[in-house]
Amino acid sequence: MTSIPWAIVLANYLDYAITLVVAVLALLAVLDCLRRSAVQFERAWKRTKTFWLALTGGAAVVSVFSAVFSTLTLLAVGVPGTGSLILMLIAATIAGVYLADVRPAVSGESKNPGY
Repeated sequence: MTSIPWAIVLANYLDYAITLVVAVLALLAVLDCLRRSAVQFERAWKRTKTFWLALTGGAAVVSVFSAVFSTLTLLAVGVPGTGSLILMLIAATIAGVYLADVRPAVSGESKNPGY
């Protein structure tokens, strides 16, 4: 281990954990968005599938790249690298809004498509 103070090492590991959680949530959101049809978004009175696919896809790309960078730094140095927490906050917000608001509305619509 290097001679980095323990508080900075702890902060780096917390940042790494946040990055991994956000990456998983963003990947779940983009995969769910991919499997829905465009008509379901229109019937649920939400923005278009293309809009949500662009947002969740961008959040997934940013968070996965940050997770890969942090993991490579962990393997090389022994301490995970710090990503941009503001980008993780934006990605988590996008994925959270999709998973908490859009996904239930779109999946609720698909149970009764003739309504």
